[in-house]
Amino acid sequence: MGCGMKAIQNLALFHPLSICRSFRFYREISTAVLISLRLSRRFRHGMKSAPLSIAHLHFSAKNNVKPRDDPPLKLYHSMIEAQNVYEFSIPRQDYSLKQDVAKANCTITRLCEEGRISSARELFEVMPERDVISWTALITGYMKCGLVKEARELFDRVDAQKNVVTYTAMISGYLKAKRIVEAEKLFDEMPDKNVIAWNTMIDGYIRSGKTEQALALFGKMRERNVHSWNTVISGLVNCGRIEEAWGLFDRMPVKNVVSWNIMISGLSRNRRIDEARLLFGKMPERSVVSWNSMITGFIQNGEFDRAMTLFDEMPGKNVVSWTAIISGCVQYGESEEALRTFYNMNRNGRVKPNEGTFACVLGACSDLAGLVEGTQVHQVISKTIYQESEVVISALINMYSKCGEMGMARKVFDYGLRGNRDLVCWNSMISAYSHHGCGREAVMVFEELQRIGFKPNDVTYIGLLSACSHAGLVQEGLNYFEMLMRDKSVKVREEHYTCIVDLYGRAGRLQEALDLVTKLPMRASVNLWCTLLLGCDIHGNDEIGKRVEDVLLDVGSANAGTYALLCNLYAACGKSKEAEMVKMKMKDEGLKKQPGCSWIEAGTRFHVFIAGDKSHREFEAMSWLLLDLHRKMKRIGNKIFDNLLIDVKFF
Repeated sequence: MGCGMKAIQNLALFHPLSICRSFRFYREISTAVLISLRLSRRFRHGMKSAPLSIAHLHFSAKNNVKPRDDPPLKLYHSMIEAQNVYEFSIPRQDYSLKQDVAKANCTITRLCEEGRISSARELFEVMPERDVISWTALITGYMKCGLVKEARELFDRVDAQKNVVTYTAMISGYLKAKRIVEAEKLFDEMPDKNVIAWNTMIDGYIRSGKTEQALALFGKMRERNVHSWNTVISGLVNCGRIEEAWGLFDRMPVKNVVSWNIMISGLSRNRRIDEARLLFGKMPERSVVSWNSMITGFIQNGEFDRAMTLFDEMPGKNVVSWTAIISGCVQYGESEEALRTFYNMNRNGRVKPNEGTFACVLGACSDLAGLVEGTQVHQVISKTIYQESEVVISALINMYSKCGEMGMARKVFDYGLRGNRDLVCWNSMISAYSHHGCGREAVMVFEELQRIGFKPNDVTYIGLLSACSHAGLVQEGLNYFEMLMRDKSVKVREEHYTCIVDLYGRAGRLQEALDLVTKLPMRASVNLWCTLLLGCDIHGNDEIGKRVEDVLLDVGSANAGTYALLCNLYAACGKSKEAEMVKMKMKDEGLKKQPGCSWIEAGTRFHVFIAGDKSHREFEAMSWLLLDLHRKMKRIGNKIFDNLLIDVKFF
């Protein structure tokens, strides 16, 4: 009775509810829990094993009872999965000896999982009797909801019951909230520490970039498990300290599949792909992630053929395996092979594509300008849960715009997410308009973005400035560039300066473009100088073009494309001697410009055209048509096409 009155007094101080209402709530919720517990027991009997919970750990420590055949550590097969290993979950099983307390603890757990933390606190305060699991469950619930202050106040109460699990839950919450100093202090105050507490603190140091502190703490551990070693090795790998990581890996008393995967991934990221392959061959057992890590490593290191070979040998492929190889095909320009691989994946039937798979396949359709294939993929997407994914919607916008279907791209943008667009989708739409020279439309999308309340990032400004450049919106582009310079939250990149140089170059304001390039806060790249050279080529300014040529030749960065621009520039200005000299330099250095290639679908046939190739049966008719178009362009004063015939003649 004394415990009950004490709970009532605590309730009166905590929440302005009547005593009768509080106990009625407790009785009603307990009845519901009793039914759910019976159902959950039936469900659990059908399970092979259940994961360890906080409550299970409490019971085992207090009663010196060894849990039934539950594994002491769940083996995660990637570092992404393993990130949350020691972020404590709310108890799902209760091993309290008193059934009434156990029922209430389960109810608190459920309420916390549902985010009803106030209801959980209300029930906690009216409990006639609490145990350490009750306290830990509610504290963990507060931490899961980000209510660190409330969790600490509960933890510091005079009547609080705490053990090593409660302390570890608090430390985990502090680390998740990036409050590393408070986590350190609490860790030092712990009366007893188990291996989970040590691992939690080490993992927090690794996540915070404090690798030396993690190593120091690891060195003080009297007892280590495989996760202790894996966490430290992963931290060293992420810092590029691969030799130290390998040293620890060799010293490990027991390795699991995660240990091997960490080292394989680390070696691959550090350009040591052959050593990674040797290690892969020595693995006593491999998981699907082991294969995926090796395939991804080959792709990252430019060994796409070896990645394909390993993919073919892989016994059990999952969606990550298929997506990785499709992405590799797109990355290395094998877009047709990417579509064939996607077809084989669907024909296989055992693996369903995810949003990453769809994004990669749509990228392949974009590269091929394959509208038919892209539309078919869109139809498949419309039957899945990914039809409202931001990543997929952005890929669809890009695909339709690259295929020239701006109307469909806009429809996807307007209706694909039903108003829940993210910044990536806005950027995709602005870039699509930019790609097609629709500067006014891009500006309208940007202004709508700002009106809704989105904050543009660096990618937004690149698309916007490029759109202004292509559409000849000189003053608008300069105004937006000034806006970017004033916005201190966005880092100004070289691409932004390149857009403005291109804007000046297309408008014929070459001196201003040259002034901008020479006064940049960083050293101008070859790409910037070539952009300026393109402007000189358009407007026939050989004076500034010669200065750009001297810079490019001085740094030894002239390539076939640069020489081609210079040759066209001199030829357009009537300086045939200089043009011939450029040709000679190009020949002496063994440079040859790759011929341009384009294709068009007419009916059911594809017509491919290569610069300089006259083998097409309609070549003569098309040549006269192009000549007529060129004359019309010159009559309306379009200087961009003035040297078109010179390009054709030279290449």
